[in-house]
Amino acid sequence: MKKQPASFWFLQVSGWLFAAYLVYAQGVSALDYDFGVAMGTQEPATQITEVGTAFWYGFAFGDAVFYIPLLLVGLVAFAKGRDWGRGLLIAAMGITVYWPVVCLSAIVAARGAPGWSLPKESDYWTVLPIIALWGAWSLWWLISGDRRAATQ
Repeated sequence: MKKQPASFWFLQVSGWLFAAYLVYAQGVSALDYDFGVAMGTQEPATQITEVGTAFWYGFAFGDAVFYIPLLLVGLVAFAKGRDWGRGLLIAAMGITVYWPVVCLSAIVAARGAPGWSLPKESDYWTVLPIIALWGAWSLWWLISGDRRAATQ
């Protein structure tokens, strides 16, 4: 096995930490949205309306059935040096950039809408840009970065 660059390990460690976060924050909510509200990972309908909860639930469900498995399989396959693992991870990183942008856009568009009161909006503006930037860096690195990681 060849020695991997630090950027490989940064992507792997942060990727696994992020995957664990997604399982906790999104996976649980996909199974039981109200439990996600009780855990503090989702917003209740009383603050963001039934449509808002449907929107957040849609992302949680999509993450649980597609994004989380894609990310996990991509991380494992890429760590094992499979070329197709790089492809899966590139797809996952595209989603990693895309969904925070969509969510932040929805938050801005919903401001002032009847029934919409997001008391922790600053939390979204702190966490989601970090996720999107990490995804963008990962996407860039996977496409143009050190190729040793794919040739073990």
